[in-house]
Amino acid sequence: MWKFSWRAVPGIIATILMTAIASLWVFWSLGELFYEGWGTPLPGPLMYLIPGTLALTLCIAALRWPLFGGIALLLVGSWFCFNWLNSSIRAGVSGWNLIVRFFLSGMVALIGLMFLYDHRYRRKRAENGWTPPNSWWLRNLRYLAVTTPAVVILIGMVVYWLPILSTREDDGGRGERLIEGPVVSLVWAPEGPGWNWRQSFGGFPSWEALALYGEEPVGMERKREFEGPPATGADMRSTGLCLYLSADGLSLEAEPQGIWRFPTAHELVSSLMLHGENAGCSLSPDFPSLRHSRSKCEVMPDKETPLWAPDLEPIYYWVADEFNEEQAFYINYQGAIDGQPKRWGNPRHGYRCVRDP
Repeated sequence: MWKFSWRAVPGIIATILMTAIASLWVFWSLGELFYEGWGTPLPGPLMYLIPGTLALTLCIAALRWPLFGGIALLLVGSWFCFNWLNSSIRAGVSGWNLIVRFFLSGMVALIGLMFLYDHRYRRKRAENGWTPPNSWWLRNLRYLAVTTPAVVILIGMVVYWLPILSTREDDGGRGERLIEGPVVSLVWAPEGPGWNWRQSFGGFPSWEALALYGEEPVGMERKREFEGPPATGADMRSTGLCLYLSADGLSLEAEPQGIWRFPTAHELVSSLMLHGENAGCSLSPDFPSLRHSRSKCEVMPDKETPLWAPDLEPIYYWVADEFNEEQAFYINYQGAIDGQPKRWGNPRHGYRCVRDP
């Protein structure tokens, strides 16, 4: 007959917490796969599935082998917590975002300790003659509790994203494009140095690198060595890379040409589209006083041509607007606006120069 023991509580709590964390990582992994990685060349998109798969695997392993799983969670949690929080702080993350990241990483180490205690409890319980229940459901209740949320999340993500992704349009055009809208009409640069120019490190330039392109020595070499104040909007207007684009947008000249420029947040938001039609987006009234905001759109825009390259990593474009001395704004393909340090970037932050028709 089953009998409750308080010594089982740490294992139960560890299972509940690890299930919550694994579910959050599964949600993040699937969300990022569909939102950021969909359509880009393999194996890139599959990399997004690693955190969720790892968290779920560690959780199941801890249930099956609490000694091994507890040690693994303790080591992985401690290592990941230190590295993630360190990189987050350096990137300027603070407040609730930092607390959430601690919960998703550092809490794993504490859960590992709980599973180690659960291993000791299970061993003593077996020594005292405990046998598992006959019912398959009762024997596998904790496994079902762990995997069911992941299955529900998967189904929910597919139901939400499938209609969006199955109708995403890509006409294959990567040349110069005229995008006309009710508010602004602009010519957007063709594939080349004026549009998502990939650098030797595999990613795309930071806002500061783009703004200081024309500063001696002309090029993408690091300027100022991260010392002194970051680049400014005045730098973007006087030494920005777009100024050096040739008339056809396919090459960079030795001297400023003054034909192309960096788009503003207003121009980019007003050019967002869905299925070849303008999405009717406008800046939030909070812009630029708040770092986080969302454009007001008549329809939700998508990562489609002619504005975006659906097969490339960038889902954000830098814009000329600054949030403060340290940060500049970027906008995603759905019209969400945020700020990041001007000297920072990742493979999903791209850019595209514009000129008047």
